[in-house]
Amino acid sequence: MMRHSRHHAAAQLLPCAILGSLFLGTSLLADDWPEWMGPTRDNVWHEEGILSEFPDSGPQVVWRAPVAGGYAGAAVAGGRVFVTDFVKTDGMSGTERVLCLDAATGRPLWQHEEPETYTISYPAGPRCTPLVDGDRVYTLGAEGKLCCLSVSDGAVLWSRDLKADYHTKAATWGYASHPQIDGDKLICIAGTGEAHAVALNKHTGEELWRAGTAPEQGYCPPLILEAAGVRQLILMKPDGMYAVDPETGTRLWETPYNADNGSIIMQPVRIGDYLYVGGFQEKNLLLKLHQDEPGVEVVWRNKRQHGISAVNVQPFDLDGFLCGFHEKGDLRVVEIPSGEVLVSDGGPLPGRLQGCGTAFITRHQDRFFVFTETGDLVIAELSSKGYIELDRTHLIDPTNTAFGRDVVWCPPAYAEQSVFVRNDQELIRVSLTGDATN
Repeated sequence: MMRHSRHHAAAQLLPCAILGSLFLGTSLLADDWPEWMGPTRDNVWHEEGILSEFPDSGPQVVWRAPVAGGYAGAAVAGGRVFVTDFVKTDGMSGTERVLCLDAATGRPLWQHEEPETYTISYPAGPRCTPLVDGDRVYTLGAEGKLCCLSVSDGAVLWSRDLKADYHTKAATWGYASHPQIDGDKLICIAGTGEAHAVALNKHTGEELWRAGTAPEQGYCPPLILEAAGVRQLILMKPDGMYAVDPETGTRLWETPYNADNGSIIMQPVRIGDYLYVGGFQEKNLLLKLHQDEPGVEVVWRNKRQHGISAVNVQPFDLDGFLCGFHEKGDLRVVEIPSGEVLVSDGGPLPGRLQGCGTAFITRHQDRFFVFTETGDLVIAELSSKGYIELDRTHLIDPTNTAFGRDVVWCPPAYAEQSVFVRNDQELIRVSLTGDATN
């Protein structure tokens, strides 16, 4: 049964001003969530008609559909839901699947299967959210199997084996860097000695360019930004951050980094003219982007007790401040460029300040929806002054374990006035429409 409780601002929490709306354009009646972090890869949900508090009995579960293991979130587009999982058969061997469901009913429409043997740590299943682009969906498995499938029936249009093609091995925790579409290109983190990043023709899978080498792939998704009047593709690897021309792969600049155990996970975050990245053991880096020509200067590096060492949750720009979960499990708000930590508390994970504390934060108008590793969905206010929890409901039970505790480490998708969440047993759609009554 869905458990529900309501929490208003506790006295020990810092006061928090209500944030202004962050609509980037006119909202549609029903939006899609076609890839990692949503349609603009920023974890901002733009739909209207969304509830401001949960019904006393909890929000309505529209449907439940069985799935197997995995950390990948769902993608929702065109009335369909896409998710990947891993059906274990023997030891570390099994089948990676791509499932396509009807968004209205949860009814299976098609599935694609690939046999796979895992060599990675945390072998529950795939990590990367499917990427829907028009009539095609792209998926990347934990061992580097990259597929382009037809949205309508799951037919394989092309596929690549990144490990085989670039003569490398999977990183310790598998392929986890979400590919990105840029025009007719699909940009992927591929390998190590032959090519760190590649751009493929999204229609054929043909390689267009390759860039960089690395001791290990890392786990950072690519980032495209504009600085000095130039589009720059920012790529992160365990031993450095570099930028290339996204059209050609030509190197624009590079600066060293020294990841602990190859663990650089977060996509760099841009705040004004600054670019921040942080990983395990407070290995952090703040750069200032040049405005006259492509290039950067180091503002500070490995500044202890500053910044955010991100693990499972992508930090973001909170109205000019850096916000996200630190490796020790505390929710932080950080001033940039000083790196000073202004807020550090349990946030939506009170009493769980443990390694890799995980809660996925999505902005909606003047508040935030937060999906926690305990399977709860929280409505909260968040600013540089602190975190205030407004409401909480339980959606789904954790089915995995990490650091001796039960967790669900799968990012949610917000579309069709609903949230879509999964664990290692089921994917559910839960209505968040404002028509719900208490």
